[in-house]
Amino acid sequence: MAEEKKVIIDNEDGDSAEINLQMKQAEPEVEEIDTAAELENLKAELNAKDDRYLRLQADFDNFRKRTAREKSELAAVIEQAFLKDLLPLLDNLSRASEAAESAEQADVETLRKGIEMIKQETVAVMGKHGLEPIETLGKPFDPNYHQAVGTVKDETKEDGLIAAELQRGYIARGRVIRPSMVQVVNNS
Repeated sequence: MAEEKKVIIDNEDGDSAEINLQMKQAEPEVEEIDTAAELENLKAELNAKDDRYLRLQADFDNFRKRTAREKSELAAVIEQAFLKDLLPLLDNLSRASEAAESAEQADVETLRKGIEMIKQETVAVMGKHGLEPIETLGKPFDPNYHQAVGTVKDETKEDGLIAAELQRGYIARGRVIRPSMVQVVNNS
């Protein structure tokens, strides 16, 4: 690329002359790139990355399927253990039912004691698996744990306290399984 420059020269006689100079700028040397080889290198690199991406995607799909399968197997093992713990309860209920049918005059007190023992055993099995009853009577109403199905007037208790539990609620490992159905004091 050429650049034009004007230069004024004064000589000894007082005359001046204007000269137009054309100067060439030095162009940097450009290395010749073998574009075909470079293109092939880029294509090979792209194919390698595509292959890696597809492998990672397949690995992730396999991981997701394996995790779902393991989760399902674990749930089945837990369910089997729970059912195994319930079998003695079923046996005791069957015995109590047979005893009530076979006796002409069923001893009510003996039957009541048998049912109470089955209830205690059931509570123990459920507790072993993390089930806990929600405490209600005399406690303040909490919509996270209680379901109000009615209100009652009771001048001896302050508003918002639970007056009666109609159905027991349960928590398992910190999560509400079933809220308690309660009646709440409302004196207004």
